[in-house]
Amino acid sequence: MAFDEELGDRVRALFAGAPDVAERRMFGGLAFMVAGHMACGIIGDDLLVRVRREDHDAVLALPGVRPMDLTGRSMRGFVLVDAEGVAEDGDLATWVDRAVDVVGDLPPR
Repeated sequence: MAFDEELGDRVRALFAGAPDVAERRMFGGLAFMVAGHMACGIIGDDLLVRVRREDHDAVLALPGVRPMDLTGRSMRGFVLVDAEGVAEDGDLATWVDRAVDVVGDLPPR
């Protein structure tokens, strides 16, 4: 599965100059790792976002958000945001910041 290279460039620009960020090909897409933890990524045209488990259901109620389900089973703590939900730079930044906040609470790997 190919991923949206333009969206990748936009996310990459948000991480420009940030310490301890790495890119890794995963799930047929692109993942952005922060301190060794997957924060967000791109699968097809969608943004994969790590969210707090306790916020998972509330985040799913937001427009353009659906469960991450690549194996037939939803993965709690991760959601997919459709292209419309990240079309504006400010919206994309909000989602990426949310993911970075979540991994910021985890111990570095």
